Amino acid sequence: MRDHLGRPLVAVTGIGAVTSLGFGVAESWSRLLAGQSGIRRITRFPTDHLKTTIAGCVDLPEDRAGEPLTSPVRVERMAAVAIEEALAEAAIGSKGSFPGPLFLGMPPVEVEWPPRFDLTRQAGAPTYAAMTGAARNRKDIYETFLFGGVGERLSARFGTRGAPISLTTACATGASAIQLGVEAIQRGECEACIALGADGSVHAEALIRFSLLSALSTRNDTPEKASRPFEKARDGFVMAEGAAALVLEDYDAARARGATIIGLVSGCGERADNFHRTRSNPDGRAILGAMKNALADAGLEPGEVSYVNAHGTGTPENDKMENFGMRAIFGENAPPISSNKSMIGHTLSAAGALEAVFSLLAIRDQRLPPTINYDEPDPSITLDVVPNVARDASVRHVLSNSFGFGGQNVCLVLSGEPA
Repeated sequence: MRDHLGRPLVAVTGIGAVTSLGFGVAESWSRLLAGQSGIRRITRFPTDHLKTTIAGCVDLPEDRAGEPLTSPVRVERMAAVAIEEALAEAAIGSKGSFPGPLFLGMPPVEVEWPPRFDLTRQAGAPTYAAMTGAARNRKDIYETFLFGGVGERLSARFGTRGAPISLTTACATGASAIQLGVEAIQRGECEACIALGADGSVHAEALIRFSLLSALSTRNDTPEKASRPFEKARDGFVMAEGAAALVLEDYDAARARGATIIGLVSGCGERADNFHRTRSNPDGRAILGAMKNALADAGLEPGEVSYVNAHGTGTPENDKMENFGMRAIFGENAPPISSNKSMIGHTLSAAGALEAVFSLLAIRDQRLPPTINYDEPDPSITLDVVPNVARDASVRHVLSNSFGFGGQNVCLVLSGEPA
């Protein structure tokens, strides 16, 4: 089987997920369809005097010990859970031996406050020179905060082949990881790979930085109501964490070994601009370009798209720009669009991968997840956002949008198995 450009079709044979709604695809998906929110007050660290005190937290077993886990450790733990679930469903390879490479999307990392405070206590002085001296020969700190270290450990654990690729493209990271995996299979470099996005950035420093950008919702009194994509009273996104993994395979190879095909990644499109560190260019060229490129890569006309899984962060500007892009691409006949972030929050580096998983499930179950907290329509948002309640629908092709800070944009087209 080949696509319209003569390339191998890329099938998805296994998926795994961790979200603020639960561990595993089944729990996250069922609660998503039920319109439940995973947003709650942060209890992992003090939030006194912070403007935002809520997030989509994932509580790991290690959290019960009381010592806060750093972001890279959280990423590795959640990624491993998602990969294990995806591999179990795909039933490929043997334990500890996967016949292809790993593409890991994860956030940038740096030494965080807890280990810095620990070094300051050891040094007896809050200076960088003293902290650097105390850190000498601390191999544990170096390995924890080595960006590529997470991918290396996951690769060793699951026995993937070749050098693991770790990347970050802001909020498009998870989709970028999938795109790299798809292209590797299309080039014939491998017949199977693991692509995933994971993020554990709900810690004090990241929360403060996003708050200083005025990007976060401050609706702290009702956490479950805080994420309000496309709604008139939206006031920012809600930080969250999670992970999603996909086993990607050459379609013919997957069929030959008797694998169950969940769906296809039939198109990938990317487009970037250099307009601003956090904002997209108001002319929308990069957003439009990413959407157009994904459809062209899939060989589809806009009218063939059944549903759009929105980037839908709930910030005033992003939702306005996505509405603009939708109307420019689809005109008056835009398909339904909804935002998973209304329920699980914005999982940042994991978002593109999680939303690809949910797009595949929408095709599998012929059901669209809702955009919750849609109480008052914004007159400037003229789309069918599947308000508040999931609905049955005929779903063949889904466009999944990921628009990142710095103008890094990736869109994916997920499709059902060929008839």
